[in-house]
Amino acid sequence: MGGKISTSNNFPVRSESIEFLISCMKIAMPNATGEVFRWTPKIREEGLKESRDSPRKRMILPIHRDQSALVQRMVNFLQPGTFVRPHCHPREWASETMHVIEGALGFVIFTETGEIAEAMRLGSGEWVDIEAKVWHGVLALEPDTIILEVKRGPYDDEDKQFAEWAPDESDPGSDAYREILEEAVASLATASEPSVRKPG
Repeated sequence: MGGKISTSNNFPVRSESIEFLISCMKIAMPNATGEVFRWTPKIREEGLKESRDSPRKRMILPIHRDQSALVQRMVNFLQPGTFVRPHCHPREWASETMHVIEGALGFVIFTETGEIAEAMRLGSGEWVDIEAKVWHGVLALEPDTIILEVKRGPYDDEDKQFAEWAPDESDPGSDAYREILEEAVASLATASEPSVRKPG
């Protein structure tokens, strides 16, 4: 599959009431504390429940103790129906690694103008690493998908740049955009071959 994906300009503008709900929405669990963090079944269940209950259908558990940490580590719990809007990390040092702990993740790489350059399906135990300034987005392909993300910090207003050619996940009609991404992953990638496959 190729061609430029629909941009946010094709979607209705969000109302003020929707904006208010989004501003009040919980997007992350409290940061980990203490010198040592241990991944436990209890934390796993808490994170999955938060993601199932969230209108966004996902929840982040920051493992780094502070948003200014130079190494950002987080666990992301995702349910089908959620996607992370295409974005890049513009700082020169902002490489990123994503490791699938459970479930299956769709990982899509874009050109600067919004065309799909690569798409892959990552299953449990598989991971991907990208350099800074790579336009990318992710979506959950299976219930209770859990991924570990590691990226150079700090996390602030300059850390992430969202694509103007892609809708925000809360925009009306964004489900159609997510379905395009799902189709791209299904057609361009297989579970046994998560590496690069270019649309032709």
